Amino acid sequence: MYSRARFVRSVEQSMALNVGTGPMVIISAAGMLTGGRVLHHLMAFGSNPNNAIVLSGFQAGGTRGADLQAGERTLRIFGQEVEIKAQVHQIHSMSAHADADGLLEWMRHAKKKPTMTYLVHGEEHAADRLRFRLEHELGWPARVAQHGETIDLANPR
Repeated sequence: MYSRARFVRSVEQSMALNVGTGPMVIISAAGMLTGGRVLHHLMAFGSNPNNAIVLSGFQAGGTRGADLQAGERTLRIFGQEVEIKAQVHQIHSMSAHADADGLLEWMRHAKKKPTMTYLVHGEEHAADRLRFRLEHELGWPARVAQHGETIDLANPR
């Protein structure tokens, strides 16, 4: 693969991909399609039904990736409505994040129980489920922080 792959590191090189022809695979770090160069690639290639968009890993609600995964075929990008005719595929096994079982296994090895565990990432229902598991499986105090909440770590509650 490395002998055939061309790594694109600059904005200019990335923009040049959008005027290229022929088969290509573009791998982008913006997995939920929230920003960056991938948006330009979506605009350039998303309207062609011969192309495919492969979403890897979790797609958070409210992101373009979640919208595509749910069947939406018009995305608002840079103030424009962009019709997506490309095939959309989801690969669930390539997430870079640990799942709840992986997090709990890692946490089991803590040298001492924390005063409080704050969950600050993920979908609300999944974070609350992890809170429940922390409390019941590890006996740790845990809570899901609310959006915009400020927590004084010197005086946890």
